[in-house]
Amino acid sequence: MIDIVKAVQEADPSLGSYVIVLRADARALAAPDRLSDAAAAWIAEQAPEARLARVGIALAPYPGGAPAERTVTVLAFPDARQLAAFATAWTADPEPEEDAPAA
Repeated sequence: MIDIVKAVQEADPSLGSYVIVLRADARALAAPDRLSDAAAAWIAEQAPEARLARVGIALAPYPGGAPAERTVTVLAFPDARQLAAFATAWTADPEPEEDAPAA
């Protein structure tokens, strides 16, 4: 993951130091270029300065592999606290509903 973040920062320095690369199946995304309504509302309330971007990078699929072009979805934050809050709220597994039986 560090390699991806480094490649993103090199490809688009305007994103700054505090970026998180979202997987294509991230629950915060409605589409590769759009946050879900709930995630967008969270951003508007908790981190209104955050910026969603699509960035093209060259990334090796495994150490020593030939780099291939990929476009990744990135959220850039103005500070580490906002990035950490987003990661805590949106990258952890969602809590089960209280009515749902435990597995």
